[in-house]
Amino acid sequence: MADVFVNLQEKVKHHLEVIYEGVLNSSDISAIVPELISKIGIQSAEDCHYPTPHKNRWDESDIIMITYGDSIVENMDTSEFGYQQKPLKTLLRFLEDYADLIISHVHILPFFPYSSDDGFSVIDYSTVNQSLGDWSDIEKIADKYGLMTDLVINHCSSRSQWFQNFIAKDGIGSDYFFTASPSDDLKAVVRPRTSDLLKEVETASGIEHVWCTFSHDQVDFDFRNPKVLLTFVDIIRLYLDKGTKIFRLDAIAFLWKVAGSPSINLHQTHEVVRLLRTLIEHAEPETVIITETNIPNRENLTYFGNANEAHAIYNFSLPPLLLNTLVTGDCSYLKSWMMSMPPAQNGTTYFNFIASHDGIGLRPAEGLLSDEELTSLANCMQNFGGRVSWRATENGEQKPYELNIALIDALKGTLEGADKYQLQRFICAHAIMLGLEGIPGIYIHSLLGTPNDEEKVLNTGQNRGINRHRWDYKSLVTHLDNNKSVHAKVLSSLSMLIRIRRSQAAFHPNATQFTLQLGRRIFGYWRQSADRQQSIFCISNISHKTKKVRLSDINLIENSLWFDLIGEKPIDPNTEDLVLKPYQTMWISNKSTG
Repeated sequence: MADVFVNLQEKVKHHLEVIYEGVLNSSDISAIVPELISKIGIQSAEDCHYPTPHKNRWDESDIIMITYGDSIVENMDTSEFGYQQKPLKTLLRFLEDYADLIISHVHILPFFPYSSDDGFSVIDYSTVNQSLGDWSDIEKIADKYGLMTDLVINHCSSRSQWFQNFIAKDGIGSDYFFTASPSDDLKAVVRPRTSDLLKEVETASGIEHVWCTFSHDQVDFDFRNPKVLLTFVDIIRLYLDKGTKIFRLDAIAFLWKVAGSPSINLHQTHEVVRLLRTLIEHAEPETVIITETNIPNRENLTYFGNANEAHAIYNFSLPPLLLNTLVTGDCSYLKSWMMSMPPAQNGTTYFNFIASHDGIGLRPAEGLLSDEELTSLANCMQNFGGRVSWRATENGEQKPYELNIALIDALKGTLEGADKYQLQRFICAHAIMLGLEGIPGIYIHSLLGTPNDEEKVLNTGQNRGINRHRWDYKSLVTHLDNNKSVHAKVLSSLSMLIRIRRSQAAFHPNATQFTLQLGRRIFGYWRQSADRQQSIFCISNISHKTKKVRLSDINLIENSLWFDLIGEKPIDPNTEDLVLKPYQTMWISNKSTG
């Protein structure tokens, strides 16, 4: 272990030299090395683990459910008394009663005290929002389900004590925040919002202009100050101790800022990810890092590094491309993108999702869909009750940045309008996603088939509120126990697909994947297990008309017995054609069980 410990020290020093080149001198960097290693929980060589390179820390059974801590609540009759049960306890109850056999991990969105952005403007990183519960509630969920936790590392709340100390120019945080001058060249800065980049703040030292990538309540940290880095390593250690198995690095692409540059994806940002990876994997080697980078596809892929940055990256191009496929009835763009995606090396994988607490980002579809096609998609979503969020480009133009709509309503029809295939189209979308290379993430409101929450948009004034409904537990149970309700049908159908997926070796996140060429109306791909013992052909009719697929086009091996895992029936080898109803998916396997 001594050699591993020495190697860790050398690696950490190298990371710091890259990050702080021109900022810190060699002696300052050397002094930080032991501090970082100690803060991550490695006090001696005996505490230091050797991280196995290119090890897959996941398998086909891994399914992550994304939820807020209070997506489901139990209200008392008199609301002034608050919730009958702390929401985190209610969440655990829901998981045990309705999701126990289908979920391996739970991503609880920021569960800390906050001032805005539904949790992503953190006031205090060290405590649980008391309206949700406490650390014991988090630990109980973590003990039974793998816990995925947000590390909101780019910014914090302007109401945090750190920022108040910045204003007072005294105490912890007084030098934590990034400032710039309005006279700086900031034209190239890439923004996901239309608000002013700089926030004028009167401090004890005079007027300063604080950098705010997202909103003026979300003030950006200055990682040029190593004390900020040390503080976040402390936070990481706390979350590990509370049961975190997966870290989601929120808005990580914006971490390092340089006036006169785009201030996104800078090499210092990548090096910070590598440093955090090095520290975490030597302390807790089974922990996984996922980077949240809602940016064009080519840039997103760079966060794999050389299998030394993120273990997994959000597959941000999937939601807009799959949505476009199902509302146009044409899978051409989805196929082209799939064929261009590099297979993830062992030790890395994709994090697949088609709905989340945020909207459906359109930047990851730039260069894949034309401006006209993106506009057409946005118009379609507005026809289905959705909203569009905008961003400012370098030349001051407004471009659609995000579609805000509940996924089940996004799929209520096609470009031609709403139709009778909403549920089938919604299940088809998940069947496609669940079979793909990578780990699936399913938003709780997709699992429950929750529609647009227009009232929340009106009450909050936030477009994203449309897909952040808060269920009353008793009301939800009434729906789920009624087999005729849409919510019960969605949960039942998705649970069935997930249970099948979790027992198929060919659905391992790193199993081989090839895209099939079956025309514009049939989307298909082939998965093969690492031992080559199982093949699954995933075939989906993405149109509103019944379609036929020739068995010869799929190229099934004739002397094997094939079985549709979803339909639970064998495939007749003498049949020339497979007949797929509108939005039907078949998972055709040479094994009837996993």
